[in-house]
This record gives sequence, structure tokens and C-alpha cells, in this order.
Amino acid sequence: MALPNSGLSNDEGVTRRTVAANGLEFPVLEAGDGPLVLCLHGFPDHARSWAPLLRRLAGEGYWAVAPTMRGYWPDGAAPDGQYGGSALGQDVLALIEALGRDTASLVGHDIGARAAYSAASLDPNRIDKLVGMAVPYGQQVLTAFVADGDQQRRSWYMFYFQTRLAELGVPFDDFAFIDRLWREWSPSYVLPDGERALLKESLAKPGVLTQAFGFYRQLFGPPSEDPAIQALEARANGPINAPSLYLHGAEDGCMAAYLSEGMDALFPNGLERVVLPGVGHFLHLEQPDEIGDRVVRFLGG
Repeated sequence: MALPNSGLSNDEGVTRRTVAANGLEFPVLEAGDGPLVLCLHGFPDHARSWAPLLRRLAGEGYWAVAPTMRGYWPDGAAPDGQYGGSALGQDVLALIEALGRDTASLVGHDIGARAAYSAASLDPNRIDKLVGMAVPYGQQVLTAFVADGDQQRRSWYMFYFQTRLAELGVPFDDFAFIDRLWREWSPSYVLPDGERALLKESLAKPGVLTQAFGFYRQLFGPPSEDPAIQALEARANGPINAPSLYLHGAEDGCMAAYLSEGMDALFPNGLERVVLPGVGHFLHLEQPDEIGDRVVRFLGG
């Protein structure tokens, strides 16, 4: 099935369907056949930004699948009300099982990186390799929200999302708020008009913004009063045993690249960390060939 209104067609090798996992019907994009690689998007983004990498991975002999993350479609509200890291990680593990595989490699960007870290921490045996982009792993990130003035300025939107003004302000004036974030986060990149329109269309669907804000609204406090969920969240922040690659743009206006320094101790089986000059937050779109090269080299190495 071709992607409606997307500019993608069957001859480009990317198709769309839904996959039932963890109480949700996840819309997914997929390409290729072979070892499974899940590509996980962040905010403000959607699964179709992975299309170039899906095609590249498919051409290299992988089955590349990009699910829409929980909350990012009208019927995608969290069944359990949870949008924290452990919930995202459980979605990833459930998707691997629903797709009929025992293991997968993960490529995560922004909140998708958090989902990948959580899945690898919750069940190390299910994750072959991990690529994180644009959001580092470790306590230093939360510490920066409290004590680092530079990162606090970059993260102003997170604090804004704690208020109900966000539901009014973000879509105002044809989602000018989203244009601002992309401009500030990737200052050397301009998302093409057609792609920008499709992104805004996805965010404008009923309930999606409030659901997407759920991650941020559960970020700074206990995920739940339920001790079992609290214990699960703690497990989702443990060491990552999967061999890992971390990529960050030096011009990233969302997360400071220096926050990824010192992550090695959390990756006992190896972490390759690369900061790319002249690249911002949406590095997989800004430099698709270089990012594709690095991901393919890492997965095959």
C-alpha cells in the first residue's frame, strides 16, 4: 500500500500498515527484508522523517520499520495513561514481538532515543545494537534541567508544555510554534514546505498534541504513585548492554552536545560517540547520507 498524500510510492519501497502491540494499534512504515531495525521518532516529528533511512537500510539488507510513537495519532492515547520512558520502552519490546522477531536493533532520535534506551535497559537480551541521536542518556540530562542555565534556556518549551496554554499556543497561527522549534533546533536546515505541511497535519489531528505533551508532563516527577510503575521506571534507567552508537549535531539548539560527554560508563559493551560539525537537532534529515553511512557501518560492524 502506498502512503497517501505523502509523496512516497510503492516503487520507492516504503509501505504502511498497523501493528497491534501493548494495547495499541501502531501505524508503521516499513521497507526491506532481513534483520529487524526499528526507527523511533521524537517531537515535533513523525515516522515519515525516517523514510530516507528506511530505504537506505532496506537497500543494505535490513527490514526497517518506523512506528508512530504512542500518543502521536488520534487513537494512540496511552491505554495506561503512561508516557514515561518505561512505557515507551515497553512499546518497543512489544513491537519486536508483534513483528515476529526475538531481537532487533534500534535507531532512536529525540524522545525516540529515550524509548530505545529504555527498551535496551528493560530487556537487554532483545536488543542487538542501539543508535541514539540528539538526546543523551544518563542523569546528567535531568541535572542540566535543574542546574544548567544554558540547557534550561534550550528547554524552555518543556516548561511551557507543563501549562494548558500549550494546547492553545502550539497550533496558533498555523503552528508557528513548531516552525520556531525547527528553526532554533536546526538553524542550518529548512524543512521542505510539503514535509512541513504533512508534519503539521499530523499534529493537528484530534487529541494528538495533548497526548504528545504527556511525555513532558510526566518528565519531572514520579511517573505514577504505583510502586510497580516506579520500579519499572527505575529499571528503564539502568546500564545498556547493547553495543551502541551515539550521534549529536554540534549546532543542536535543543540539547547541548556536551551533555553526551561521560556516557561511556552506562554502556559496558561499548559506546561510540560522534559529534557532527555543522549539524543541528534533526541530523538524520540534515545529513541523510552521512547518517545512513554511519548507521549502516555500525549495524554491520
